[in-house]
Amino acid sequence: MVQYVGVEHVIRLVASTGLPEVFTGLAGYIEEDFRRWADFEKAPRIASHSAHGVIELMPASDGRLYGFKYVNGHPRNTRSGLQTVTAFGVLADVATGYPQFLSEMTLTTALRTAATSALAARYLARRDAKVMALIGLGAQSEFQALAFKALLGLSRLRVYDIDRLATGKFLANLADQGFDITVASSSDEAVLGADIVTTVTADKQKATILSDNMVGAGVHINAVGGDCPGKTELQRELLLRADVFVEYPEQTRIEGEIQQMPADFPVTELWQVITGQAPGRRSDRQITVFDSVGFAIEDFSALRYLRDRVQGTDCYSEIDLLAEPDDPRDLFGLLRPALGRSVAALADIGA
Repeated sequence: MVQYVGVEHVIRLVASTGLPEVFTGLAGYIEEDFRRWADFEKAPRIASHSAHGVIELMPASDGRLYGFKYVNGHPRNTRSGLQTVTAFGVLADVATGYPQFLSEMTLTTALRTAATSALAARYLARRDAKVMALIGLGAQSEFQALAFKALLGLSRLRVYDIDRLATGKFLANLADQGFDITVASSSDEAVLGADIVTTVTADKQKATILSDNMVGAGVHINAVGGDCPGKTELQRELLLRADVFVEYPEQTRIEGEIQQMPADFPVTELWQVITGQAPGRRSDRQITVFDSVGFAIEDFSALRYLRDRVQGTDCYSEIDLLAEPDDPRDLFGLLRPALGRSVAALADIGA
């Protein structure tokens, strides 16, 4: 049997644990795995692009566990009442190849993405940061706001979205979460006075959500929405002014903001900052960009977190995913009793 965590299980776990504790726990697992970056077998995600969106597989292994996530990104899905992103993930035992843990990853991806953003900001944003601008109020927006509140204590938000319905949804969802929220009439207005700017828009296009002249000294930019080829949010000139930090350069150069830049454009890997091998923020006037596209090790961490947290709870079930014959060489033997019953039933009908 394989342990299975579904959407309702995750909801139950979050309700019993509390969102701040979930974000803190996820960030802790992600940071732990980033500190042992060299232990992992890594590769850019395997993507199948179409005119409608993208379907991806994201694998990672530390030599003991193998994990992967299946995820799609279809921005037009909301027009027909479907999610833009859906996902599931698996952890397997490397020694046997047996899958041990299967989980939904739609809610969990939103949680781990926000936890990664806030974790990066702990290393890259100014320590006195108090205000975050949030541009794009779609499915990821509440998670980002709540993760920054949990990990950095940020409660002052300046927000903007071109869709008034999205803005209303965001305000309603966070009405009782202790935020001081200012709704701006434009992106330019939203970033005024912000110490951190999070961009998390959904349209699959090369856009300029944040231009060079909108960003002053000392700002940390959490660029989340640019996450596939042909989709960006930041103006090229802004990247030239900033120090850019990434998860995995081989993937980010294909999918992230730096797809606009030459192949030798300098970046720093976040794991190097976390382990002290490279500097993060060096001054209060430095502009930092976390060019976040999401990487498989973060999903590996999230799956580990879920697996560990649900043990001894009612937040998982078991599913009959694996064939387990008494004799591992006799797989057909599993069918024989059923086939025998079928033959007997046919004989009875003939009689």
